[in-house]
Amino acid sequence: MTRLHRVSIYSSILISIYLLVLFEILPIPLIDASVAQEILPVIPWWLLVSFGSYSLWSLGWGVFTFRDCPDAYHELLQEINEAKNDLRSRAVTVD
Repeated sequence: MTRLHRVSIYSSILISIYLLVLFEILPIPLIDASVAQEILPVIPWWLLVSFGSYSLWSLGWGVFTFRDCPDAYHELLQEINEAKNDLRSRAVTVD
């Protein structure tokens, strides 16, 4: 089973349970009905904000821990200069 199938099955099960609880078909034990009616409609927005926060955090962490590669930098500059020299030898103006 591929990851797509697994994610779609799990998400459809969770969405089905959420809708059953939201429309009071499936009762929630140990939680008052008025509290459930105040909290349940907000859960999708809470999940969206949590996912956005996690995405921003992981992107920021990736930028923070990005490693500088001075050897690759010099190699790239050398390749750029070689390409410029090749274009100049073919009578193409560069710069």
